Amino acid sequence: MARMSSDPATFQIRLAQDERDYLGAQRCRYDVFVKELGSDGALVDHARRLEADEYDPFYEHMILVDPARDDGGLDHVVGVYRLMRGDQADAAGGFYTAGEYDLAPLLAGGRKLLELGRSCLRPEYRGGSAMFHIWNGLAAYTLAHGIEILFGTASFHGTDPEPLAAPLSLLHHRHLAPPDLRVRTLPQYYQSLDRLPEGSFDRAAAMRAVPALIKGYLRLGGFVGDGAFVDHAFNTTDVCLVLDVERMSPRQRAIYTRGLDG
Repeated sequence: MARMSSDPATFQIRLAQDERDYLGAQRCRYDVFVKELGSDGALVDHARRLEADEYDPFYEHMILVDPARDDGGLDHVVGVYRLMRGDQADAAGGFYTAGEYDLAPLLAGGRKLLELGRSCLRPEYRGGSAMFHIWNGLAAYTLAHGIEILFGTASFHGTDPEPLAAPLSLLHHRHLAPPDLRVRTLPQYYQSLDRLPEGSFDRAAAMRAVPALIKGYLRLGGFVGDGAFVDHAFNTTDVCLVLDVERMSPRQRAIYTRGLDG
């Protein structure tokens, strides 16, 4: 078993620099999405344990590296974010998220967009400082490129929305995006988030059932789009998260950029 660093200060956050970093990101994704969560796909390489799709060559990959695991192989990457700016999207034929959601409200605004996807963290690094390092790297990237709106899908485990009725309804009633940011699930895939009336469920219990990544966006002032998407290949129920940097409060902005100097 690979060693885990006992000193979070040794973590390295960077964009993938070479083929080993790139494949390391796909190895990390495989271990989380395929091995842990049961997803699959046409380009998944089970023999080499790599989770890939046709969009990968067009994206940048922000990786969290634990040097204690770096033996020259592919297991040095312990966390991943896949990134695409609006000015990069045409080369890829559009954003990955556009296969699930109508992004017209975001595209019409003429603002600088950043799509986030394939976010994952190895299980043994969850609940500590690793996610802080990833968010800090993401904040630095956002500031460097003048990004105004971040968006992308985040997932609940499982493909049956009914057991998720309370947390999905909570997101709809309390965190629905304003009209100018309200992306909507494509009609042929639309699953309503509004499954239970407001006040008919335990809000605290519903929030506990919301995945940590989604709660992180909500704490920063993020919103959810209208509707869910059931992703059978990934064994998930997706919501689309949208974060408008201009709408962040001073407190939220301080959390987002904590650790950055100047």
